[in-house]
Amino acid sequence: MSFGLFCAILLLDLLLGDPHGWPHPIVWIGRLIERLEGWLRESIPQPRTAGIVLVILTLTITGVTAALLLKVAGTFAGLLAWLVSLWLGWSCLALRSLHVESRAVIEALEAGDLPGARQALAMIVGRETADLDEEGILKATLETVAENASDGVIAPLFYLLLGGPVLGLLYKAVSTLDSMVGYRNDKYRAFGWAGARLDDLLNLIPARLTGFLFVLAAFPLKLNGREALRIMRRDAGKHASPNAGWPEAAAAGALGLQLGGSATYFGKTVEKPTFGDTGQRPQLDHYRQLIRLLYAGSGLFVAACLLFMGVL
Repeated sequence: MSFGLFCAILLLDLLLGDPHGWPHPIVWIGRLIERLEGWLRESIPQPRTAGIVLVILTLTITGVTAALLLKVAGTFAGLLAWLVSLWLGWSCLALRSLHVESRAVIEALEAGDLPGARQALAMIVGRETADLDEEGILKATLETVAENASDGVIAPLFYLLLGGPVLGLLYKAVSTLDSMVGYRNDKYRAFGWAGARLDDLLNLIPARLTGFLFVLAAFPLKLNGREALRIMRRDAGKHASPNAGWPEAAAAGALGLQLGGSATYFGKTVEKPTFGDTGQRPQLDHYRQLIRLLYAGSGLFVAACLLFMGVL
């Protein structure tokens, strides 16, 4: 990927985020998964086999479509191919949208609107939010920002750097598969197994990078970088996912909080591990600190990417 395209993708995400109503490849991938799921469940009686076919078809259709779109655009004009690459790459990033959507939860809390905060939170988390109090809402917001720093920012940048918009879009297709069918419940445990395991594999490096970026960024922000490293090393492996615990544990240590714990999914309470030591209760200012950590960590990774590209 060229320096100019990489910077343009970042700038567009920071300026515009994810405008509502704008044609979005990730939304189309989600619709594709929905249609394929219904067809495959009817066509293939073995759910794990059907789930494997779902992954193969989703990635094949996504990759071939993106590559053909770029090839066709290139036959008309180099500028058109560049603009299509910009659009595809931009759709992979979620830095600004993660900030904007999580901020909607915080603004509702600041206004004392608990129902509005629960509704805004439900847009960005998979857990049930109807019974959460203010502290529960705030904790869930902090956890999803920390975890999605990897899924929505560092991992897409990592794969865009390695393979351009096509590889970036393939990563997002796997991430979308995991978010839609990767649940460990009776409906999806077998069917979503392949997508979930592939998502685990693709996030092995980015999740750990995100954790260490949080540690490094904590020092100039005057957060607790040493504690972030200690808690990450101690608690990251406690998560059921091999990856999600890294950024969450690092964030908990940097902020001096304990994150994690029980949550309700599809009417069932799940006992999840905790990250960090019992300390302060979550406050609204912890959210602001985490957002600064998110941007600082992302900035460090962008600087590393540019160095890798030979720009710095």
